[in-house]
Amino acid sequence: MKTVLITGANKSIGFEAARQLLQQGYYVYLGSRDAERGQQAVDQLHAEGLTQVEPLAIDVTNSASIAAARETLGQKTAVLDVLINNAGILGTPVQPATSASVAMIKEVFDTNVFGVVEVTQAFLDLLRQSPEPRIVNVTSGLGSLTLHNDPTWKYYHVKGAAYQPSKAALNAYTIMLAYELRDTPFKVNAVDPGYTATDFNHHSGPGTVQEAAARLVKAATLGPDGPTSQFFSDDSAPETGISPW
Repeated sequence: MKTVLITGANKSIGFEAARQLLQQGYYVYLGSRDAERGQQAVDQLHAEGLTQVEPLAIDVTNSASIAAARETLGQKTAVLDVLINNAGILGTPVQPATSASVAMIKEVFDTNVFGVVEVTQAFLDLLRQSPEPRIVNVTSGLGSLTLHNDPTWKYYHVKGAAYQPSKAALNAYTIMLAYELRDTPFKVNAVDPGYTATDFNHHSGPGTVQEAAARLVKAATLGPDGPTSQFFSDDSAPETGISPW
């Protein structure tokens, strides 16, 4: 049975991705910053008859928490097949480049970039034990620098000094990681779940969590001939599904 760790999975897209992977026969370690909320999410899945899941307390902005989560998981399994770096934050709703708080920008980067780097590095040894390891970094179409410089893009005016740059940085890290692992069985990709109705955006997005999660699951379950070092986005690039960086 393949195993997967999903950070920030106690609600919304991460929770639905856990559900869909459980339905595909994966064993899910449901990562949650708050242990109680993680257990509640697991209890809900158990009530649905999806029992191959357990919570894993992990705060991606806390080195001690990441180390503890790695130790805990290592006591449960010697192999991790999939890591989905899903945990992320938006920061304040308005983020003008001329006046956004540096403290707020750092806070967003701590979760969206540095947290991903540290979690990935912490669990890489377990992933290396898998014959087909997969890393999915949950990004946003708003992380595309190419599209942000295109006045015809539908989200051209959706600018911000923290969230958008953090996702651009995450995309860059994805490229570097995929390159370093290019001669191995790893598939490392960035996935834009799309503009989805969640707590993250006060349920303003037109997409559903089911559709968004399916995009993550698709990248998490790529076969050996699947692509690596790609920026998947059905929203920003509906014709090809591949967004420009």
